[in-house]
Amino acid sequence: MSHSTGSAPFLNLGGVLPHLAVRAAHRPRRSETGIGALMPWADRLWFATYVAHKRGTGDGTGLFFVDDDFRLHKHPASVVGTYANRMVHAASDHMIIGPHRIDPDGRVETFQDLVDVRLTATCPHLTDPANKVYFLGMEGEFFEADVRTMKVTFLADLLKELSVHGKTLPHFKSASTNHGRVVVANNSYYPKDFIDPADCNGRLAEWDGETWTIVERTQFNTTACRASRNKLGPATFAVGQDRASAILKVFLPATGWQTYRLPKSTHTQDHAYTTEWPRIREVESERWLMDASGMFYEMACMTYADRVWGVRPVSSHLRIIGDFCSWNGLLVLAGDQTTPLGDANLEGGQPQANLWFGKTDDLWQFGKPAGWGGPWWETPVRAGEPSDPFLMTGFEHKCLHVTHDGGAGVRVAVEVDFMGTGQWFQAETLRTGEGGYAGHVFPTGFSAHWVRLVPDRGGVATAQFHYT
Repeated sequence: MSHSTGSAPFLNLGGVLPHLAVRAAHRPRRSETGIGALMPWADRLWFATYVAHKRGTGDGTGLFFVDDDFRLHKHPASVVGTYANRMVHAASDHMIIGPHRIDPDGRVETFQDLVDVRLTATCPHLTDPANKVYFLGMEGEFFEADVRTMKVTFLADLLKELSVHGKTLPHFKSASTNHGRVVVANNSYYPKDFIDPADCNGRLAEWDGETWTIVERTQFNTTACRASRNKLGPATFAVGQDRASAILKVFLPATGWQTYRLPKSTHTQDHAYTTEWPRIREVESERWLMDASGMFYEMACMTYADRVWGVRPVSSHLRIIGDFCSWNGLLVLAGDQTTPLGDANLEGGQPQANLWFGKTDDLWQFGKPAGWGGPWWETPVRAGEPSDPFLMTGFEHKCLHVTHDGGAGVRVAVEVDFMGTGQWFQAETLRTGEGGYAGHVFPTGFSAHWVRLVPDRGGVATAQFHYT
């Protein structure tokens, strides 16, 4: 389909406008040109790209903007790097994207000390939010920067602070500030971590301005919140995964961290290198979308009775979506379409990426929600101790597989929270047969917000739901 704006026609193929594609050069080495951060600001849509590493690869990438006539511009201040951070610093009236700050008139200045840092997050300062922000680097570098003077100060090496050892590469991806703490996510997850989860370098951690505390030792990809002064959304959310399922962690002052589990719609986004970049974003006024393990969810930023229940699957997909936002009444998805990575992919060709333009409601056409996962994967369990809650709503057909090393006769209660308020009711009781296995097919359409399992015997158990 062809459209025109002014006198310039352009091609629109299902929301993709080919003339907006960005490409990296072939020399000195083919890399990536993924779009890592999107932000509407100063009457245009800004985006920053990421290469696989630092300067020296990916010429042709950098800082771009799209105007209202869908014309692509590369800004003169553009620099090549690995950037996936964006934030509005309201006190100084600047938008931060990559190593740049941009004023409301579109003037760009650059934090020169941060150009060669693989920037993955920017978040508010704990003690001087009117003037400063924090920057997180992929290798665990943690900085503060004065938005007004552009002075940058190195604060911490999170590899040391969070005991991330050198056996695998770090991959810090996200940070947020809420309730007097900075929360960071490291998504390190490699084949060895599937075999030996206890040695995983993935981290969810928090910092109160003095002490770093590890919350979880598994892959976490993103963290998001609204300002704690906003009574609509006091929670901090974090998304990660282990071999059992995707994980949604929620922090509320009254409860501390709570753990919920979600199905995976793909295993292609488990590995640290292939999770570019799960996000939680507000895409309509006070309406959030979450992208996790190949599935979009609609999500409420609000919580009621200190519980989370506003999570509903929208669609399954295989896209690499570096970021997404609303712009001029459209939903915009960032992409990463071709990634040769030094010719490791011999069918990849020239690195390139593009945007997708549509409406939020279009996501329901991407692919019917389907997935698998559960609370246990060869997990030590205790008699009478409930599992983490696992999402149940929004899927048509459901079955459950359970194994327990206690052999035959182990009873596993299936409890549901159909209101989402933390009230649990027993729906079924499974009993393992010879070999310690039990299976159950739920009636078509049977659903609740959350489901959990309670064994009557301790041991090592696996429980996986399959939703189709």
